[in-house]
Amino acid sequence: MVLVGQDLETGTIQYASRDGTMVDAFYSRPAGGGSYPGVIVTMEGMGLMDHHKDIAVRFAGQGYLAIAPDLYTREGTPEPENVLATLFAAPDSQAMDDLEGAALFLKSQAHCNGKVGIIGFCSGGRYTLMMACQSSNINAAVDSAGGHIVHEPTPLRPVPPMDMVPNLSCPLLALFGVEDENPTPEQAEQLKTLLDQHGKTYEWVMYNNAGHAFFADYRPSYRAAPAQDMWHRVLQFYGQHLKG
Repeated sequence: MVLVGQDLETGTIQYASRDGTMVDAFYSRPAGGGSYPGVIVTMEGMGLMDHHKDIAVRFAGQGYLAIAPDLYTREGTPEPENVLATLFAAPDSQAMDDLEGAALFLKSQAHCNGKVGIIGFCSGGRYTLMMACQSSNINAAVDSAGGHIVHEPTPLRPVPPMDMVPNLSCPLLALFGVEDENPTPEQAEQLKTLLDQHGKTYEWVMYNNAGHAFFADYRPSYRAAPAQDMWHRVLQFYGQHLKG
């Protein structure tokens, strides 16, 4: 289904994951001709919400081809009490396959300028950092409060994202809240130290009066001032690295 309005084309689609699975997604893009960068909006652990779709529409309104994949296409959206069980049962490799497929889908579009960014929140921020370290199809990454970037390896999560930082292959914008407990400010500082040690191109912001999911305007954790500043920074960052 595609809805056309306000000079945007918006609707639900499917695309092929790297493992061949057809992944459900929300897609929004400028309706007119032109050449636009792509952006992957990576959902939080509770699943693909209207909030993530709204972010995709906001990006499309700024001149991006924006896709928000449903990373629970196989499992189905979990009930609130089952969110963590569903999240931790999904292997990291599956998320990477699905996000890589999204990047390839965007690059295949006739109106794509060949550059793709990714942005993620909470668990989506974790996946965003991982994609920025693993994929050659990402040109700029925004990690908003990506949690569980430090953890003990498991069969489903064999490499902590923090350990991947030496392989970061694109500019990174990392945004955190001083009141967050996952990642803690100390873990965020550890990430910054590693980025410096390995000579990576990045911007790093620690917001006061903000905790986990401060950008999520549908949750009690939302903080308007940091969220507004973040959006401004994201547009500047993507403008430089995806449109520039």
